[in-house]
Amino acid sequence: MIPRLLRIGWVITRYRLDTLLPLERLPWWLRLALTLSPLRLVPIGPRPRGERLRLALETLGPIFVKFGQVLSTRRDLFPEDIADELRRLQDQVPPFPGREARALVEDELGMPLTEAFADFAPEPLASASVAQVHAARLHGGEEVVVKIIRPGIDRVMRQDMALMYRVAAVLARIPEARRLRPVEVVRDYESTLFDELDLTKEAANTSQLKRNFKGSPLLYVPGIHWELTRRRVMVQERIHGVPVADTAALAAQGTDLKTLAERGVEIFFTQVFRDNFFHADMHPGNIFVSRETPWNPQYIAIDCGIVGSLTREDQDYLARNLLAFFHQDYYEVAALHIESGWVGEDTRANEFAAAVRTVCEPILEKPLKDISFGQVLLGLFQTARRFNMEVQPQLVLLQKTLLNIEGLGRQLYPDLDLWATAKPYLEQWMKERAGARGFWDSLKRQAPELSRQLPELPVLAHQALARAEHGHHQHRRQVEAVGAIRRQLDRQGRRHRRLRLGLLVVAVALTWQPLVEWAGGQPWPVLGAVVLGGLLLAWN
Repeated sequence: MIPRLLRIGWVITRYRLDTLLPLERLPWWLRLALTLSPLRLVPIGPRPRGERLRLALETLGPIFVKFGQVLSTRRDLFPEDIADELRRLQDQVPPFPGREARALVEDELGMPLTEAFADFAPEPLASASVAQVHAARLHGGEEVVVKIIRPGIDRVMRQDMALMYRVAAVLARIPEARRLRPVEVVRDYESTLFDELDLTKEAANTSQLKRNFKGSPLLYVPGIHWELTRRRVMVQERIHGVPVADTAALAAQGTDLKTLAERGVEIFFTQVFRDNFFHADMHPGNIFVSRETPWNPQYIAIDCGIVGSLTREDQDYLARNLLAFFHQDYYEVAALHIESGWVGEDTRANEFAAAVRTVCEPILEKPLKDISFGQVLLGLFQTARRFNMEVQPQLVLLQKTLLNIEGLGRQLYPDLDLWATAKPYLEQWMKERAGARGFWDSLKRQAPELSRQLPELPVLAHQALARAEHGHHQHRRQVEAVGAIRRQLDRQGRRHRRLRLGLLVVAVALTWQPLVEWAGGQPWPVLGAVVLGGLLLAWN
């Protein structure tokens, strides 16, 4: 742990990341500490600030690169030079050597590379924080990509996760930070992050997502070659789409960017509410656009290592909250938060509703380009602190995905009205879920189980009645046994009291003469105490 902390400090010093902090916004004592810090003696160097930040994240490893990938989707929060450099973290992380990749593939597949592939490119197509991808061709002529986990990556990730747990444990002791539930958030992040190291899980997620959108004009998911997929190697159909971040190329081929942005929102809500299975790593490096029918654009999704799902209660709660926001019913939002336990039961709904209204009213019915999400997040944080709202770890992945979707929509079509696009979909989903159709669909899903259990109902009813009768008799026998034990204990207690009283009388009789002689010379308080003690002994 200490060596890792020292390395992080060395990287911060080497790339002078302290120069990225806005000194004018910091507390005076922190400004003074940074001004007097020995870091200022280290030269900044010729590299621009965005490049220094990107290189520092790459040097620190995959967890920090993932953090940079999330930040890269929020171009509205950073200067253009920093946003451009963070974007390179999506698929331009320095690769590991091709010979290591070949050896790892052969070791995982248990066969020579020439037996598995007709051709294998030694240089990677793309390199990310956890894995890199090589182009290849099967003996049947089909073009594929081979995804390979970085050697030794799990050891570095475990060190970083141990450090994050230490930091989270410290934060959990601070009252202001405890409500954020940092340990639970880190634990959830750890489970999703380490799932990325098992490519068989990613392959299974990809197959599920492909099945969910089979034949859909919204989203295409490339297929998996299971016979060549292992824990550290995955072989997948190669796609030839346009990176979603390359807006110039999309415009050049005549892509309808408005439709594309709206379909991105529709895909997200379809995954969350219809399928309850959503791609939770939707940064631009994992999203492409088909070159076919640009007037009717179709997304292509890759890298399904991180997926999420919600419970039925979370789905209903999220949908009802969003609809309440869309209808500007802030009292309903407050009531839902209190009902779900996110804020204390003693919270006054009208006060909470007023606070939410103050934060959220400015963002509704406006296009993305006119919304200051930084101010909204700051306002929501202040509201959460005021009402002791807790972060729900089960929704962290969903929140991260929402950030990605919002950043992608802003990049593609700044005039997109996110709320107007999502509102009809949610209203239809709630109508289907809670209406007659939802009841009928639920009944059809349960019909096979009900039909199987129906003939058994008389037997089950008889068994239930027999168990109830048996339980009643057993309870009666237990009551009778307890009563008998209590009566026996009472009899034993009375015998013991008579025995103690008899022994006391015998002792007094045997010692009567000496006691009378002794009592003749004692004052009355001593005699009173002796008599009281004797009475207490007799009563006991």
